[in-house]
Amino acid sequence: MPVIFRLAFAAVSSFAIAGAAQAAQVSKVEIRGLDEAMTQNVRVSLSLVDTIGKDVSGRRLGYLLREAENEAREALEPFGYYSPTIKVEDSRGTRRIATSEGTDANAPAEGDRSAADAGAAADTGADTRSAGNTAAGDSNADPAATPPVDASAQAAPARAASPPITVTITIDKGEPVKVRRSDVAILGAGSDDRYLKQDLAAFKPGPDQVFEHAAYEASKTKISRRLAERGYFDADFTSRRVAVTRAEHAADIDLVWTSGQRYDMGPITFEQTPKRIIRESLLERLVYWEQGSYYHQRKLDTFRESLARLDYFASIDIEPQPDQAVDGQVPVKVTLTPAKRSIYTAGLSYGTDSGAGVRLGVERRYLNDRGHKALAQVDFAQRRKTATLQYRIPAFAWLDGWYTFSLQGTDEQTDYIDSRRVELVASRSGKINQHWTATASLHGLRERWAYADEDDNDPTTPVDYRSATFLYPSLRAEYVDADDRLYPRNGISATGMLRGGLEGAGSDANFLQAHLTARWYKGLGARSRLITRGELGHTFTDALVDLPPSLRFYAGGDRSVRGYEWREVGPRIPAIPGRKAFALGAKNVITGSVEYEQYFNDSWGGAVFVDSGSAFDDSPDMRTGVGVGVRWRSPVGPLRVDIARGLDNPDSGFQLYINIGADL
Repeated sequence: MPVIFRLAFAAVSSFAIAGAAQAAQVSKVEIRGLDEAMTQNVRVSLSLVDTIGKDVSGRRLGYLLREAENEAREALEPFGYYSPTIKVEDSRGTRRIATSEGTDANAPAEGDRSAADAGAAADTGADTRSAGNTAAGDSNADPAATPPVDASAQAAPARAASPPITVTITIDKGEPVKVRRSDVAILGAGSDDRYLKQDLAAFKPGPDQVFEHAAYEASKTKISRRLAERGYFDADFTSRRVAVTRAEHAADIDLVWTSGQRYDMGPITFEQTPKRIIRESLLERLVYWEQGSYYHQRKLDTFRESLARLDYFASIDIEPQPDQAVDGQVPVKVTLTPAKRSIYTAGLSYGTDSGAGVRLGVERRYLNDRGHKALAQVDFAQRRKTATLQYRIPAFAWLDGWYTFSLQGTDEQTDYIDSRRVELVASRSGKINQHWTATASLHGLRERWAYADEDDNDPTTPVDYRSATFLYPSLRAEYVDADDRLYPRNGISATGMLRGGLEGAGSDANFLQAHLTARWYKGLGARSRLITRGELGHTFTDALVDLPPSLRFYAGGDRSVRGYEWREVGPRIPAIPGRKAFALGAKNVITGSVEYEQYFNDSWGGAVFVDSGSAFDDSPDMRTGVGVGVRWRSPVGPLRVDIARGLDNPDSGFQLYINIGADL
């Protein structure tokens, strides 16, 4: 090979080796002097963080260290800090201190150059040496001149094996920028809107408050959204400016909207695609506002919720069309896609009393264009059979709800009771407002029962059955106010029921019964919550023995007093050899529960709880159970698996409970 080519190859090799010699690796970037939110924002803004664990050249590392100052400063501006002092240090001893203007407060000494300077000098030296080697040779150079290059190549890897670098960024936030002047206003028709006035009064940041970008943007967005929600579709900014004076640590806000006119609700049109399944006259009855009334987005949101509760449609698209407004009235187009007409269900069941069983059901979401619904369901278990028929008719004349007629028959043949029951119910349900739902119903009940201890086991002696007939009204109200019905972190729910019958008016005995249950949820952290539950029930009657088992109160089991079997807590038939004690039911019930949940990630968590309560006739015999559980946020709702143990002589040892579904 000609000498000139070997010398060129040596020069190129020297360049490559010199570059490799300056390779560095950042192992950690530590940020000091800030709270958690600021630290996180600075960290995600640093390009240097993206290189952790990667090999970078000295020149590139120097550039990233210089940029870290600017990136950290910009990351603090959203919090109102525009004049920080930033010190960047690395484990090699290099250091940069940036003042509020972004210049070096201390010029580095010759032995304390910035990483960028050090890297550049090293690279330049390598280039100079390579160039000098190339220039020193000529076409007649002796091949023996090449070994020094090989020696350099052998020495270079030792220089490249430098230890990983730790970078520490220490930040003094300095004095925050505060709002000196705030001129926030709405001109036009919206200036007299009381809700917009409230939003203007609550605008943040206000005078003398730290100018935080997030608070400013949130307040600005809230007013813009409120203008659109309340029908000011022509609203726009006439002034939108924030001036920050760093030297004076002051911000001046100049933010003004022109609202334009407020539009009204226009005509509403329906389109059902690909086919029409429900007559429009039925859907129009859900429109509770008058055409020409003021526009408000909440009206459309409530209308959407009403359509969704019908369960007729797979998708609901409600589109206001302000660009087609006539005389200030905005038309609304509703596009509906029908849902699948029939729903079939099947499943397996098991209960300690009922045994193994199968559940089958079919529901027709809509039978005709008047929106009627029907349901049939069978639960066939070894010792308990239940069949249910239900028919529902939309009821929108008074409250958004349903007329429901149902017939249910139950045959129960367990170790302690032989019971048959037929119940016919006619009800009217309605949604009173966002939180309240009420149901008024009339019940016709025929029940026949006999307890196992009343059977003398003589097949020639007929069983002495008791029977009862009751015709009684019932009123039920439900209140729910929660941030999330599937998994509430903060909320409360309560259900109250009042029912009663009169002897001689279709009932075999006089009775009046009140029952109240409540739940309270309180988030205690990002992944924990406290759940409390209470139940209270009382029956006013002098003829408890005449009340059938289905009209009595019980305690024990899941959603009552865990650690005890189903209906174990309360008056019972005494146990005899070969047979457990069994519940008779009681006039009163009182139960309570406290539970703490802690999730370890977004899906899995655990719980500890204590339950206590009793079903009783005269005075309560309180029973308490404690336990632990596993929680999983499944796609169809929380899965709860609990293991509990009673503390007051339970019939059995540990009890296992499994539940899935929404909390509310």
